[in-house]
Amino acid sequence: MKLLLDTHIWIWLLSDPRRLRRRTLRILKNQQHEIWISPVSTLEALTLNEKGRVRLPGTPAEWVAHATLGTKEAPYTHEVALACHQFPPDFDPSDRMLAATALVFDLTLVTADHRLLQLTNIKILSNN
Repeated sequence: MKLLLDTHIWIWLLSDPRRLRRRTLRILKNQQHEIWISPVSTLEALTLNEKGRVRLPGTPAEWVAHATLGTKEAPYTHEVALACHQFPPDFDPSDRMLAATALVFDLTLVTADHRLLQLTNIKILSNN
């Protein structure tokens, strides 16, 4: 399975895995699955760190190098930008980009976001 992590899932996996359900954690730790991270999530995580809402260890560059180790980068492409318009315009732009990335690259979005969990045109793994 190819899993695209929503930003909060990625942060929880690295800093507080107890926030993940056992089933979700087991799937994420399974080496047979690919973990994909969007640069959108990198930007969100670094912004949350700057605002003091999360604490990421080390410098931003050190954290990104550690946090992305063993993952695949989900590119933000023109096709993804176009696919964003298949999702509600009142969604957070980052959420639209993640959903569109999942759609374009046939990834399963791992999230606990109640709005994303309601989407029916992408594959979702719920942490609820």
